[in-house]
Amino acid sequence: MRNFDEWLKTMRPSINQYDYYVDFNKVYENVEAMKVELNIMNSLIGSKNIEEDIKKLIERYPEVIRCIPTLLAVRQTEIYAQDAEGAFNYNFKEMNYSVDQYIVFMGKTGLLDLIANHLINNLVDYCLGIEVGLDSNGRKNRGGHQMEDLVEKYLVEAGVEYYKEMYLTEIEEKWGVDLSPISAEGKSTKRWDFVVKAQDNIYVIETNFYGGGGSKLNETSRSYELIASKMKEVNGVEFIWVTDGGGWKSAKKNLSETFDVLDTLFNIQDMEEGTLNRLFAYGKSGLFDL
Repeated sequence: MRNFDEWLKTMRPSINQYDYYVDFNKVYENVEAMKVELNIMNSLIGSKNIEEDIKKLIERYPEVIRCIPTLLAVRQTEIYAQDAEGAFNYNFKEMNYSVDQYIVFMGKTGLLDLIANHLINNLVDYCLGIEVGLDSNGRKNRGGHQMEDLVEKYLVEAGVEYYKEMYLTEIEEKWGVDLSPISAEGKSTKRWDFVVKAQDNIYVIETNFYGGGGSKLNETSRSYELIASKMKEVNGVEFIWVTDGGGWKSAKKNLSETFDVLDTLFNIQDMEEGTLNRLFAYGKSGLFDL
């Protein structure tokens, strides 16, 4: 029998890899895509008559408006702004107001002052910094994929037949199994992170990593405890939950309850010790006897 408290101690505080922090390739690509426009705008740096100069520039090179949202650290191509003089929804892909109105926008947002007063030397370098900052918003997605990538690495090492992001209905159709207890008699569509077809069983796998605490952990644990209970009504299919992270130490009660009913609840150390390999090769009888 496994000991929950000892197992909990093996949870990792983080699984962040070197490329988690900034995707520099994406940063460079985004800046490269508007490098011509930014270099055209560079001619305005230090302008003594910024409004007149930028009006001439936009009239001659209207495409330069494409880079304005990035100069404000905004991703979308439409920006809404309002004050006592009215409300406007500026389109920076295709101009929907006069050039003068776009100059008003740049003036009121502070861009004209930034450019004219030489607070920066090069808009390309400035946008590189902005893109690095914006890319930090992608860390949440990269963090979620890191755990999936880690689990997939061990599935590859196990040499098993596996599928990514497979829906419950697809499993039923492919192998002729009845998952109605899990789907509430067909009312729910569930997508599993991985599905493994081993010799004697089908294994459906959920993965996640929680570096911090919060109510979501308790909800997840209760949800997976219910799945584990319902899966006992299904022949030929086993549920595996692979999770890790220091966040579980603040939600140990609910996790402990799931641990007691789901003997295929694993963490990273379990995978490192070959637990998945033994499970797929020998079934549950091979889990903890080696």
